[in-house]
Amino acid sequence: MLDKPKLDSVEGEFRSDREIARVAWLYFVGGMTQQEIADELGTTRLRVNKIIGQVRTAGLVNIEVRTPLADCVELEERLKDRFNLKGAVVVPALIDPIEQQRTIGEAAGELLNSVIAERDLGVGIGWGRTLSFATRRLETRPNPNSWVVGLMGGVTRASLTNTFEVAMSVARALGLECHYLTAPIYCSSPESLEALLHNDEIADVLARTEIADVALIACGDLHERSPIPSLRVVKDNLDELVRLGAVGETLGYFLQADGALVDHPLNRSVMALSLEALRQKPVSVLASGGLYKAPIIRATLAGGYVNHLVTDEAVARVLLGA
Repeated sequence: MLDKPKLDSVEGEFRSDREIARVAWLYFVGGMTQQEIADELGTTRLRVNKIIGQVRTAGLVNIEVRTPLADCVELEERLKDRFNLKGAVVVPALIDPIEQQRTIGEAAGELLNSVIAERDLGVGIGWGRTLSFATRRLETRPNPNSWVVGLMGGVTRASLTNTFEVAMSVARALGLECHYLTAPIYCSSPESLEALLHNDEIADVLARTEIADVALIACGDLHERSPIPSLRVVKDNLDELVRLGAVGETLGYFLQADGALVDHPLNRSVMALSLEALRQKPVSVLASGGLYKAPIIRATLAGGYVNHLVTDEAVARVLLGA
């Protein structure tokens, strides 16, 4: 942990506490090498090495660096103002995409800690690798009458990013029972979706998604690296979705750049909490980053579907037009 008073002895040799905090965060939390940090900050590896050595010698690091970075705090306030958010968390941009997902997911977990303590509530969870990292920071326990629910249907193959696995890992971390929408995320048609909703158990779980107090979700672009476009039903319709203006998906719903739903049968066949219901949540958190996701993150914010955002510094600057 960086201790602000102790930094005064280091400040004379290096430009500012801001530089020290950023180097420490990128090295100890972000997992970047000294050379990568030097390249990122436009300095020398020797300078980075000296900062890390001073931080270690002074005993300023204890497992993780919690000192807020001033640049990120400023971006958080601007994001809240621009998109009418209740809260925002911005972490530094990292080179490695998996490490970026990890830091965003862990920051989202810490955000959840602040809203679930000693309360009776329902926690709704989406899917994706970023959300799977949130469990590493879930330390606060809600009241035992609370529960977790998956906000979306799933896929037929096991994956750490699948809705079922992510929701279960969150429930296990919180010591709560978990409920699933035991159906595919995309039904074969709007009519088949309607038929499934006549199943009492599925209808009951869908009702839970609507009354959950908290929603933690991610979003995906249309590249094959994302889980949704890799599904056969989406692959078969991807060209048409793009032609209709889709920039990505949120909770499985395909959005245009302005946040409006794409007029396509897939959007009427999604087994998931509706975006309108998501918009009404007391706490709704979008945890997503990477520049390739900036268009769908912007679309989700433009639609007013969430009231909290956890993202990285590079995406934050794009969203703000910087």
